[in-house]
Amino acid sequence: MNPTDLANQATATANRALELAEAARRAAEAVAPVAQAAEPFLYLLTIFLMACFVGYYVVWNVTPALHSPLMGVTNAISSVIVVGAILAAGTADNTLARIFGFIAVTLAAVNIFGGFLVTRRMLAMFQSKKRG
Repeated sequence: MNPTDLANQATATANRALELAEAARRAAEAVAPVAQAAEPFLYLLTIFLMACFVGYYVVWNVTPALHSPLMGVTNAISSVIVVGAILAAGTADNTLARIFGFIAVTLAAVNIFGGFLVTRRMLAMFQSKKRG
């Protein structure tokens, strides 16, 4: 597969991800008044579930050739998640919220570490072997 085809596939995948994100945003805006009137937990749960669906479709529609570059970007996104989880857990008044915040920080940190290991190993496959 040549670089032009890979770039075209990357563009198509990115466009599809943007379309899914826009659809999720529109759905969240449609559900927001009802969910906010009910309870904040329900509103946040709705956003979380929509993010899960968008993430699932974005990840499973990536071609294998684009996996390594996207893993690097995913690691950067996970680092933002760690910062958000730390902020959310630090400002929580509820002990259960702090526990879930700690779990979120731990899982995101494991995701970052494992992602960098996988990316490093994948990039090592493309390096020329030293002879000698």
